[in-house]
Amino acid sequence: MIGFLIRRLLGIAATLVVVCALTFAVFYLFPADPAAQFCGKDCSTERIEMVRQQLGLDDSIVVQFGRYLVGIFAGQTLGSGQYAVECGFPCFGYSFQSAQPVWDLMMDRFPVSASLALGAAVCWLALGLSAGVVSALKRNTWVDRTVMIGTIGIAALPVYFTAMILLYLVVTVLGLMPLPRYIAFGEDPVGWVRNLILPWITLSLLFAALYARMTRNSVIETMEEPFVRTARAKGLRERRVVAKHGLRPALTPVATMLGMDLGGLLAGALITESLFSLPGVGKLFADSLNKSDQPVIMGVTLLASFFIVTSNLVVDLVYAWIDPRARLS
Repeated sequence: MIGFLIRRLLGIAATLVVVCALTFAVFYLFPADPAAQFCGKDCSTERIEMVRQQLGLDDSIVVQFGRYLVGIFAGQTLGSGQYAVECGFPCFGYSFQSAQPVWDLMMDRFPVSASLALGAAVCWLALGLSAGVVSALKRNTWVDRTVMIGTIGIAALPVYFTAMILLYLVVTVLGLMPLPRYIAFGEDPVGWVRNLILPWITLSLLFAALYARMTRNSVIETMEEPFVRTARAKGLRERRVVAKHGLRPALTPVATMLGMDLGGLLAGALITESLFSLPGVGKLFADSLNKSDQPVIMGVTLLASFFIVTSNLVVDLVYAWIDPRARLS
């Protein structure tokens, strides 16, 4: 187990370095000039060149990348002269647009993305697992057909279309919910739920449909295994057979998909945050792309990569817990 964790942690570190290098290389070749962005619109050519030297942008890409990578963990002094600023751990640089630390920008918006991702995950797991189990146990009945047709229809709906329909019906026509805006859980737990319920539903419907179909197929396959028939032959109640012997092994592929999906969501649900004007990490990433704000884009990319690879590690551990036949190697 310890050897497995060490190998995976080393793999995670290597993956993050590669992602950082690729992202850095892409923006090194990008036509936008970071010095001109940092200096502003009214800077002369001589002024831009001075800013480029003070920020170290005239160094080679290898030197710039090494300085950035070391600075993440050790902190660094960014720029020189009047542009010199101290950047402590963790240092992802400063935004070219707002001159604010990238880490602070991400952490200010992280609670929004985390609330959206975790709430949506709970919704789609509850809906998807319930629908999938019911459909599997009622196989080839009208219940099974209704659930499967419903999941196909829901999966075919674009996220933005679902969001617009919910906003129009629930907010505009019926007035049951307020126009979504983020309220911190610590300030008003009820308001936190009321304002995020529509984004949760929008984000969870697509995933719930996919998880329902996956759970159905997995449960049907597991219920036909010899150990399930043995449990029934021992006289165990059907509910216990399904819950203990059938559902647990069937959750293995679900856990695998959940780790990958949740890792991506924690980096920011870009479309959902933009549709509902939620100030999350995904919205920050979209705004930074429009402005070619290199430090912010790199910081969000690394944050997203970290959650994805970490989620995969957690999935492997959960996989072994769900299915004792699995071995970590």
